Amino acid sequence: MFQRRRFKQTQSLKDRLVGEVKRLREEAKLLPPAALREGKLRKARQAETAAHIDEWLRSPGLQPPK
Repeated sequence: MFQRRRFKQTQSLKDRLVGEVKRLREEAKLLPPAALREGKLRKARQAETAAHIDEWLRSPGLQPPK
């Protein structure tokens, strides 16, 4: 039977997503306008949206559904 490898994350999800956004935007700046650049920018926007959703889910004002 397989044993799962477990990793203890040293950074929060939000910090990792923000770092990913910065990295992708920097990479996109170096590329000429083309599909590859647009793909990097799209992934950056998706990571940014995920960071906002994570922040919203962790907010104290969020109420569970009734």
